Parts: sequence; structure tokens; C-alpha cells
Amino acid sequence: MRPQTRPEPSPHHPVPETVTFDRQELREILNLYGRKVAEGEWRDYAIDFTREKAVFSIFRRASEYPLYRIEKNPKLARKQGAFSVSTTAGLVLKRGQELKRVIEVLDKKLKLVTT
Repeated sequence: MRPQTRPEPSPHHPVPETVTFDRQELREILNLYGRKVAEGEWRDYAIDFTREKAVFSIFRRASEYPLYRIEKNPKLARKQGAFSVSTTAGLVLKRGQELKRVIEVLDKKLKLVTT
């Protein structure tokens, strides 16, 4: 039995790299997360990095399904935007090129309406 080896990169078959959030993107996400934790809305998170996308999942409790997923998918950058926010049910709340504008959908402030 031969040991498994990692394939050598070549111009025709490059080894795919893992998609990650850069430092500034992670800072923006964690700033929003920290505010929501302070308000008592969110309690836990998970980060997943794959070859296709990076996902920041937000939970109300650790034992539940995620409330929201913030995704970075570079393959969609030219079409719909690399960033998206979606619900557990798969409903996409917002897509775009700029992370800051996309995650604003989760940080809406309540306004007092008087008549």
C-alpha cells in the first residue's frame, strides 16, 4: 500500500487554497458580533474555512442552528458579490462587494416613530 501524498501544484492543476476572512473583514464581523452579544441577542459563533468559501455562523445558543451566516465566496465576486448574509432557512438577506455594507442588514437600529 502506497502512502498518500499531497499533489504537486502545476499550472494546469493548481492546489486550491482555503478561503479565509482577512484581518479587516474579521474585525468588522467581530465588532458587530460584540455589539450584539452586549445587547444579549447573540451568544456564540463558529468560523469555517473551505476551498470554496469562508463562513461565520452566528448562534443565539451554542446548541441551536445558526441564526445567520456571513459568507465570503470569491467565485461570486464578479456576479453577485463575494459577501452575503443568509438565514438558517437559506434566505439571502443581502449580497454585495463590500462586507461592511452587507452586514449592515444585521445591525439595524430601531427608530422611534411618533404621530
